[in-house]
Amino acid sequence: MLADLRLITVQEYHRMAEAGILDADERVELIDGYILKMAAKGTAHASAVTRTEQLLRQLLGNRALLRFQDPIRLNNYSEPEPDIAVVQIDPLDYADHHPTASEVYLVIEVADSSFQKGCGLKAKAYARSHIADYWVLDVAERKLHVFRSPSQDGYQTETVLREDATISPLQFPNAIAIIRDLLPKLRAE
Repeated sequence: MLADLRLITVQEYHRMAEAGILDADERVELIDGYILKMAAKGTAHASAVTRTEQLLRQLLGNRALLRFQDPIRLNNYSEPEPDIAVVQIDPLDYADHHPTASEVYLVIEVADSSFQKGCGLKAKAYARSHIADYWVLDVAERKLHVFRSPSQDGYQTETVLREDATISPLQFPNAIAIIRDLLPKLRAE
């Protein structure tokens, strides 16, 4: 049955959007040749993205470029739109191409209802593309899943950190963050 599937390339995906087959406001992304619907952004998700953005800007300054829910090109069959991508600085600010896997320092997905997709299908696609540092921020459980040591079979290590733990990106070991500062605030805070 799987042999009967026809996978879509990044170029075909772009042509589908240009031809109007995919609506401009349709929330989809291409992973391993499949067009996947993206989950709606809830308030906890939006809050976590905003808080993580503010913290990363403070910690990284102008050492990297931060991209939010914008495409990165992993290969000919995958162009996900991660919640946050920390990428190399480009002189044209990526006006002529989306960042490729070799230009990505860190990918962060914020998960509330999409936790399984973030830790499953997407994690495998990122690992096969050698994204060395992949984080899934689980807003419901208030934990950070850190995936490292990528291989063709997936990530070889997964560390789960509670909200009182600290983390730093592999490429920026001095940029230390407390997980709690990435998560939505609680009413008692």
